Amino acid sequence: MLALTQGDPAGIGPELLLRALAEPPEGCTLLAVGELAALEAVAAAVDPAVCERLPRLPAAVERSAVPAGGGVIDPVEERRRVTPGSSGPADAAGAIAAVDLGMQLVHTGVADALLTLPVSKASIATHLLPGFRGHTDYLAAACGLQGYGRDYLMAFLAPGLKVALLSAHLPLRQALEEIDTPSVLAALECLHRNVGGRIALAGLNPHAGEGGLIGDEEREVLAPAVREARRRGVDVEGPLSPDSLFARARGGAYDWVLALYHDQGLIAVKTASRGQATNWTLGLPFLRTSVDHGTAFDVAGRGVADDGPLRAAIRTTLELLANPPAGSPPS
Repeated sequence: MLALTQGDPAGIGPELLLRALAEPPEGCTLLAVGELAALEAVAAAVDPAVCERLPRLPAAVERSAVPAGGGVIDPVEERRRVTPGSSGPADAAGAIAAVDLGMQLVHTGVADALLTLPVSKASIATHLLPGFRGHTDYLAAACGLQGYGRDYLMAFLAPGLKVALLSAHLPLRQALEEIDTPSVLAALECLHRNVGGRIALAGLNPHAGEGGLIGDEEREVLAPAVREARRRGVDVEGPLSPDSLFARARGGAYDWVLALYHDQGLIAVKTASRGQATNWTLGLPFLRTSVDHGTAFDVAGRGVADDGPLRAAIRTTLELLANPPAGSPPS
């Protein structure tokens, strides 16, 4: 049983919820955590009757009371006007309310995993929670985890490629400035603790510094972290030239790549996945996954949103529940 949250009500999340409920994926029951106002705003573009036939469930629903075909839980229960493509204060509040309720459902055992649709970081930060950087940090803070990279990591699963990020949503200059030996070591240990396997650490500079000719971060910062991680039992190699590393990992040389900043890892993931990657938060006490795309405000409400990435994320989530990696939390 998967708790599937609406994302930003003004984005494509509500349409994706309706499409998933209209044609439920095999092997699971979906608990759609979404505002009825948002679903009704896009129902005509998907299936005019779909909202009418969906079971409405209370927030305090018991697992045994969920119909086999799933149902909808409204996290706000406010009949308001939702304007697809334009996110305001009420949409930011609705997005966070859905995430909070989704967490409640997994914490209480009603749902086996939490799958989130995309929120607007800018809308939430502007209207509700200044400094908000996304689901990953928000969920970790709610679970009492202390430090990104030490207690939890953002990771992505693409066909043939698994990548974790040393830092997530930081300006590039700040992300580079914060690369140091302790943070790299902590991230390697976090990755090892949660998933194990053969890990490759990406270098920072072209050709991984070319022996110091093109930068000394590999020699002075990254290599010491790798040596200490290996001493502590982590199966890691590197730093390795990032221009060829991801292809080598896809070829089976490594199980995981630790990338040093967001786009170093995500450009490779999204090129390899063609929309089929799954975002996975490592370190949480429950399984949380997400699609790898954004709110797509430009097409919201038009009935043209592609639900292929969501269905891929659902399949991956079910695979993780059936075969959890060593160190991951029990379902």
